[in-house]
Amino acid sequence: MEFSEHIKTANVEDVVLRQPLHPPSRGTLCITGHHLLFSDREEGSSRQVLLLLRSIDAIEKSVENLLAYSGLFSNARRGESLSARDTHSSADWFRLSLLLISGSSGTIIIKCKDLRVLQLDIPGMEQCLNIAHSIETLSCLDRVSEMYPFFYRPSDLSLQDQWGLSSPEKHYSQMKELHDRWRLSAVNRDYSVCPSYPPAVIVPKSTDDEVLKKVAKFRQGGRFPVLCYYHRKNGMVIMRSSQPLTGANRKRCREDEQLLQAVIEGSDKGYIIDTRSSQQAQQARMTGGGFESKSSYSHWKRLHRQMERGKALQESLIKLVEACGDTSHNMDRWLSKLENSKWLSHVQTALSTAGLLAECVERDGHSVLVHGSEGTDSTLLISTLAQLIMDPRCRTLEGFLALLEREWIQAGHPFQQRCAHFAYSHARLQLESPVFLLLLDCVWQVLRQFPLALGFSEALLLRLATEAYASNYGTFLCDSHQERCSLGVMKNTHCLFSALLRPGKRDYYSNPLYEPTELAIWPSVHPQSLQLWRGFFLRWTPQARHLEEAQEEIRNMVIEWGKLALS
Repeated sequence: MEFSEHIKTANVEDVVLRQPLHPPSRGTLCITGHHLLFSDREEGSSRQVLLLLRSIDAIEKSVENLLAYSGLFSNARRGESLSARDTHSSADWFRLSLLLISGSSGTIIIKCKDLRVLQLDIPGMEQCLNIAHSIETLSCLDRVSEMYPFFYRPSDLSLQDQWGLSSPEKHYSQMKELHDRWRLSAVNRDYSVCPSYPPAVIVPKSTDDEVLKKVAKFRQGGRFPVLCYYHRKNGMVIMRSSQPLTGANRKRCREDEQLLQAVIEGSDKGYIIDTRSSQQAQQARMTGGGFESKSSYSHWKRLHRQMERGKALQESLIKLVEACGDTSHNMDRWLSKLENSKWLSHVQTALSTAGLLAECVERDGHSVLVHGSEGTDSTLLISTLAQLIMDPRCRTLEGFLALLEREWIQAGHPFQQRCAHFAYSHARLQLESPVFLLLLDCVWQVLRQFPLALGFSEALLLRLATEAYASNYGTFLCDSHQERCSLGVMKNTHCLFSALLRPGKRDYYSNPLYEPTELAIWPSVHPQSLQLWRGFFLRWTPQARHLEEAQEEIRNMVIEWGKLALS
């Protein structure tokens, strides 16, 4: 497909751009297959605004001086004559004719996935409608190979560079402590056992590949229990999977029971944290799903912690964004909208569940299996947060990015589905859900409570929140490792995580106050301890920009003090 097919008007002069934190400017608007480019043509200015079309969530368009005359124009086109009884006079018709000859002006409101709202005032009705149509079409292209990461070629990066920071094979080789009881299995080398898992996974050494294949048939989507974290302090582990397919008949799988028994060999018990309520787990049996029964898994204690997902979480985000866009300046109304969105309640639930998981491993000394239904959303959310709480290696800049790569990219979080739309889109909700954004919000809460304990800054979290929805890089494309391989993502796009660790970028995303600690960090989940992530949800307000400038100034001062101390 040629992008030009969707571009009826490529350039428009004399366009006025209105955007947050900037005065209106007049210039030239250009549209390409992947970008909107606005060039300020005012004397002495060379400012340009480049907007990735994929970052546009919704647009609203209006054509001035047209709607008032639409009925009259329709009558005229049908050949109906004007009479004294018509609402519009012949003078009105004359003015309408002049407008149609000269062209009306139009306005396009662009609502972006990073919460920016831009306004374009475009001279000419036809040009405005053409631009709007092109934006609507090109911002929603769903073929991965047509997306911008396949065309992005920065001068400082090469497609020959290593794609990604690690792999299951490399991770296993670095964890020498694992080798006595755990092995690297290539049972999924052709993705036939589990389409959403990587080719290699870490499993108990006593469990052979034939057993794994049988267990995979007993778990939804083939997501059999695999190791995602080994706690060096006591040798306990975190496993993750999807729900067992026990169904209404309470089906059993001896191989699944044996695998989980092998996980806790030498221990009196393990915990299963189910991210559904007990009632939801019971209901899942009616549709073929279910949970691990006490009789079949006697050495495992099941804990239910309900976490919202899917449509409920997406609607919560929509309500929050609506509250943040409220310009009434009414404090009671604002607080009511914030509370009704329930977003901070989701943050609290995620952090408290991750804290429970970390407590089982760190304080109680027991291994844990985590799952919900599919095991691709809330399961990954709490396993990631628990590792951040317990493991100092996950708190460095590189360690945190490697953690995201293992737990989200390689583990099969469906980014393409979950991040198809943000909070402005008028499209009917399908599979969208801001689980990854919720993770980043939770990490920000930890960073705010422990400003010295994390080796990365808020700037990294903001960058990741933006890139997950629209990016120049291929990291968040597709829904699984298998899709990225089959569509050539790792051969034909650049990796975001690798780019963020390059000299210059690394310094910007690092925390200059970082002081490593081997201790676990336990975030408070009391309501008064949790705050709205203003840096993201209010990022385009003057107050947030002033705060950002102040933080940058403090950052520069700290860096300078550090240099003086070393000299």
